[in-house]
Amino acid sequence: MILRAATFADVPTLSALGRDSFCAAFEDLYRPEDLASFLGEAYSQAKVASEVAAPECIYCLAEDGGKLLGYCKMVMPSNYAEYSSASNPIALGQLYTAAGMTGKGIGAALMEWALDEAKACQADAVQLSVYSENYGAQRFYQRYGFGKIADIGFWVGQQRDAEFLYELRLG
Repeated sequence: MILRAATFADVPTLSALGRDSFCAAFEDLYRPEDLASFLGEAYSQAKVASEVAAPECIYCLAEDGGKLLGYCKMVMPSNYAEYSSASNPIALGQLYTAAGMTGKGIGAALMEWALDEAKACQADAVQLSVYSENYGAQRFYQRYGFGKIADIGFWVGQQRDAEFLYELRLG
């Protein structure tokens, strides 16, 4: 497995994996119109391409033999900065693996990359949101030292989900 930065050539694959991963985990929670609206906003190829181009957004891809196994993205400054006393937080988002790839070390490799990237960017905290009922993801983040700092909302169309904001202080 190799880790590498995203390029514009990766946009269709990133868009598809993001949509597929989100739907695999959460599709049953939403009305079809809310889900369709959210997927169009969050995982359209135009949205992903704009993020790949943006200097404040960094995608890391995990690949094996040219096949995308997973990815994550970092955004600096964090859009959750108001919830923390950290002076230079970075946000970790969409740490996703392809179907059937959970538990194979891909998430761990992406998390290690993310923490190294945060330090390289001189961030003093890493922040992320996690669905309040996604207990497996919560345990994963807690193993790295993340802890809950706030209750926040996450909108999917017209539906607001209860989310937890987690943070890990660096240094």
